Amino acid sequence: MATVSLDNYDKKILKALQSNAELSMADLGDQVGLSHTPCWRRVKRLEEEGFIQRRVTLLSADKLNLNVSVHAYITIKSHDEDSLLAFESAVQEVHEIVECYSISGEKDYLLRMIVANVDHYEKLLKKTLVHLPNVASVNSVFALKQVKYTTALPL
Repeated sequence: MATVSLDNYDKKILKALQSNAELSMADLGDQVGLSHTPCWRRVKRLEEEGFIQRRVTLLSADKLNLNVSVHAYITIKSHDEDSLLAFESAVQEVHEIVECYSISGEKDYLLRMIVANVDHYEKLLKKTLVHLPNVASVNSVFALKQVKYTTALPL
């Protein structure tokens, strides 16, 4: 895969859109120092090349009464490709799981889940998580306080 280099304008565009994806092309151009058309062309190129995957709206978990963030370390029984793919496919269907990482070390996966309360997580654990394909164990930790949260990548 060829490495694509980004110039300063590209980086300024990406930084601005990370902060506010609703910027009009005119406002974005003003912010980065380009006129409307060259700015639009760059945004389209950044989308086509996959630098911009999609534009989303970030919701407030607190306002939606989703107040508990849980991290769970998962140990898998078997590490053959089919077993791992079955687990990875199954986590896609669990809406409370907002992130899943294959990790190094003693555990195999790290899940991040958002739930309304501890009771909700207990039900999720008993009815869903321990029944995911190939799960040997689940070790959960609850976040006490969110110290930092960002979706912005360091450019």
